[in-house]
Amino acid sequence: MAAFLGAKQLISRARPVLSAGVLLSLGIGGVFYWAASQTIEYDAGERFLHQAQNAQYNINSRINAYTDVLRGAASYFHAAGQVDRASFHRYVSGLDIEHQFPALDNINYAQYVTAASRAAFERSLRAGPAETALGYPERPALSPPEPRAEYWVLTMIEPLAEFREKIGRDIGFRAPVARALAQGRDHGSLSASGTPIDSVHQPAGAGLALRLPVYRNGLPLTTAEERRDACIGSVGIGFSVPRLVQAALEQIQVRDARLVLYDSGDTHGNTQQPQQQPVRLFDSQPHGPALRPGDLFNVVLPIDFNGRHWNAYFSAPKASWYSRFDTWLPWLAMGCGFTGSLLFFLLFHTLSSSRMRAVKMAKEMTRELRNSQARLQQSHLRLRRLAAHADQIKEQERKRIAREIHDDLGQNLLVLRIDVDMLCTRTRHRHPRLHARAQHMLGQIDRTIKSVRHIINDLRPTVLDLGLNAAVEWQIAQFRQRSGMVCELVEHQPDIRIDDHCATAFFRVLQESLSNILQHANASLVRVDLRQDDGMLSMTISDNGVGLPHASRHKAGSFGLVGIEERISLLGGRCAITSSPNGGTTVAIAVPLSKRAAPATDDQLDFAV
Repeated sequence: MAAFLGAKQLISRARPVLSAGVLLSLGIGGVFYWAASQTIEYDAGERFLHQAQNAQYNINSRINAYTDVLRGAASYFHAAGQVDRASFHRYVSGLDIEHQFPALDNINYAQYVTAASRAAFERSLRAGPAETALGYPERPALSPPEPRAEYWVLTMIEPLAEFREKIGRDIGFRAPVARALAQGRDHGSLSASGTPIDSVHQPAGAGLALRLPVYRNGLPLTTAEERRDACIGSVGIGFSVPRLVQAALEQIQVRDARLVLYDSGDTHGNTQQPQQQPVRLFDSQPHGPALRPGDLFNVVLPIDFNGRHWNAYFSAPKASWYSRFDTWLPWLAMGCGFTGSLLFFLLFHTLSSSRMRAVKMAKEMTRELRNSQARLQQSHLRLRRLAAHADQIKEQERKRIAREIHDDLGQNLLVLRIDVDMLCTRTRHRHPRLHARAQHMLGQIDRTIKSVRHIINDLRPTVLDLGLNAAVEWQIAQFRQRSGMVCELVEHQPDIRIDDHCATAFFRVLQESLSNILQHANASLVRVDLRQDDGMLSMTISDNGVGLPHASRHKAGSFGLVGIEERISLLGGRCAITSSPNGGTTVAIAVPLSKRAAPATDDQLDFAV
């Protein structure tokens, strides 16, 4: 009975804690649900925007393509000078607009007529026998017949069969079209009135037109008055807006997407024209279902229709852009958030109630960490030995390659030079052209020998075989020649004898230090001090430059100073690098020579070619 009461009391105490954990987990799950919903909606909106932009680009591309057709037709009129109906028919037939430009209804030409020349134009508005055979009416009448100051009369149109009744019609009888034509004529630019064209061949208001003025050849076109006097007509195209835009909707992969296209007026800011209300040009779903704005993706994208501003209103239900997985993902995120947070809460509660076990685990981890540190130190020691071995092998390999280049390539080049020199001597008087060629070859061989010398010195300077003193003097002379700086050498012993490995290490340290001074120190004076004293070989390189920034010593990807310290450390020596702002930098190295002294040998190689 007592045990039952104790268990019941324990459960009653844990119940508030568990209830708080469940409530906290529900809150976190709700946050996960909201975040997943927002992310899915954002991704879907971005996909919708991308598809709408693709459709906008497709509409612009098709408008540009049809504009190019219009410019080509105008160029044809300008180049031909005088175009009859038969030539115009052949030109349009060659374009194959039915297949190449499916949204294009026709290409036409409207002749510019003034009130003074109307009577003469009406007398000439007759079709000859050949033009009658093409289908043009024999005696077309100008319509509407009311007198006006200017007329733009359609005289040619292809394909003719569907638009034969338009021959003789004045397309400028409507004020907006007349203003657009006059503006295009006076500026020599494309004109678009934005007025929908009604036709029996397509729904009302589904067509639009673009026009380009044609001028008489040989006349000046600098001012508006000159262009007005030289104008003879206007070339135009008529196209179907639904066919043009419907192809763009194919780029949107959701069938429920809706596109409404409006013409907002002239973008040139012509204040003489009355303010125009936006004209609806196209609606892909005029009778679509009404949805709340919050359930739709919407975007308005601008389209430039040759001087007129179009607005493309794209919209689509959000649900159409969600996949089945997107529908379940917020609930899945909520479940994961609830479960994960509840498990984390239970884990935290369990860990907080198990303090002793955590302390024990910490001690075990500390012991394992110490063991890992010991193993790491051993691994570091092995790596240092491996680096020393690799560096030694690299120097040996450089020496071997330099020897092989000298013994093989160098000797072959020397023999070749002797032979070519003999050939040059023998052909000096008898064969001038062969002599000149031989001299050229001799120069090439000399340059090759010089290049081989540079390669050998880059691999391992031959002066190292003459001792450390000679190698240091040679390197300082090279540095003076290359940098133009003042470089002083202070030698306390004229002949320091050490093994090749130590000499190579000191030489490489000097190389690296001088290279750093040349690149970074901005110094004018360098001092190198080399001495052997009390079984220690030391070298100090100092400059009067800008100093070494503290951060540059541990810069990622920079191993010069690290390499210097590592080389000297592997020799059992010590390295000190000191610097102060604008006080220069000093690199001091010292290596014990108790076990490194070695007599000079007589069989050292001479790699001079």
